[in-house]
Amino acid sequence: MFKTIEWTEEGVRMIDQTRLPTEEIYRTYRDYGEVAEAIRSMVIRGAPAIGVAAAMGVALGIKNSDARTIPALRSDFDRIAETLSSTRPTAVNLFWAIERMRRVFEASLSCHDTDAQVVQAVRINLKEEAKRILAEDIATNEAMGRHGALLLPDSGTVLTHCNAGALATGGYGTALGVIRAAVSQGKNIQVFADETRPFLQGARLTAWELAKDGIPVTLITDNMAGHFMQQGQIKAVIVGADRIAANGDTANKIGTYSLAVLAHENHVPFYVAAPLSTIDRSLPSGEGIPIEERSSTEVTQLGGVQIAPPSVPARHPAFDVTPHRYITAIITERGIARDPYSESLRALFG
Repeated sequence: MFKTIEWTEEGVRMIDQTRLPTEEIYRTYRDYGEVAEAIRSMVIRGAPAIGVAAAMGVALGIKNSDARTIPALRSDFDRIAETLSSTRPTAVNLFWAIERMRRVFEASLSCHDTDAQVVQAVRINLKEEAKRILAEDIATNEAMGRHGALLLPDSGTVLTHCNAGALATGGYGTALGVIRAAVSQGKNIQVFADETRPFLQGARLTAWELAKDGIPVTLITDNMAGHFMQQGQIKAVIVGADRIAANGDTANKIGTYSLAVLAHENHVPFYVAAPLSTIDRSLPSGEGIPIEERSSTEVTQLGGVQIAPPSVPARHPAFDVTPHRYITAIITERGIARDPYSESLRALFG
C-alpha cells in the first residue's frame, strides 16, 4: 500500500501526486519552504493531507532552526507558520493543524529551565505532535468509514468527485474511506469517478486508488453525471470537503455544487464525508469561505499542451460552495449529522 505522507529523519516524504497515475514517485522535502511549495503546487493535496503536511512542515522548520533562545525560536516559528499558511486559502485543515502546532509550541516553552533545554523540548514535541496528527487522521478516516458505510446501498453505483481518498488524507480516505468500508462489509459497490477538470484528480488519482484496491471504478467526464442520474444508474453521491461552515454549507472541489443540484433534482442522496477538523465553526455560513483562484493555465493547457486560443482569458476557481439544503447528511468520525446542521454539527463537538 502506498503512503501519502510520512515523517522520516531525512525530511517529509510524500508521493508526488502530480506524476500519477503514470509514475509512482516519492520525494523527500528537507526544509519547510519545500513543504510549502509541495502544498502550493499540489504535489500533496486534499484538505486532511494538507493539514498533515503543514504540521510536518512546522516540525521540520523548527528542527532545522538555528535558534538558541526562546525569542529567536518564536520568531522562526511565526515565519514558518506564515509561510505555510499562505499556501492555499480554502482548506481549513491547514490552519487547524498550524494552530494545533502553535499550542504545543507555547506549552513547551515553560517545561525546562534553560533556553537550550526549551529549544530541544520544542523540537521533540513538535515532531511527535506532527506524527500524532497523521496517526489520528488515519484513525478518524476509518471511524468515518464505519459510520458512512451504513448509508450506502447494499449494491449499486456510487458517484464521487475529485479525490477524497488515501491520497487526500493521511491514509484510508474520507469519501473513498466510506466506500472502502462499505466494500469491506460485503456491499456490492461500484464507483463512477468524475474526471474532475481541470486538474483531473478523479481521472488521475481516484481511478488509480480504486483500481489499486480492486474496487470496480468507471471514469466519466464531469458533464455526464446528470445523464447517469436521470437514467437511474447512480444510487448515491459522496464527496469530501475542504471547509464546512457552521450551518453545513460545504466548500469542495469546483463542480460539487452542480452535482448536488443534479442529485436533488433526481432524488439521489448527496453525502459529504469530512473530519470535524474541516468544520469551521467561526463561519455561520458558506458566504464567508474564501475561494482559491488558481492559474488560468490549468484551464487553457492540458499536460503542458495549449488547448485554447492563447488570446482567450480563462477563470479557475478551485472550489465552490454547496448550500446545506442540498446535502442529505454529513459524515464525521463522531457520527452522522443531518439538517438542521447548525444543531447537529454542534452536537458532535460535545
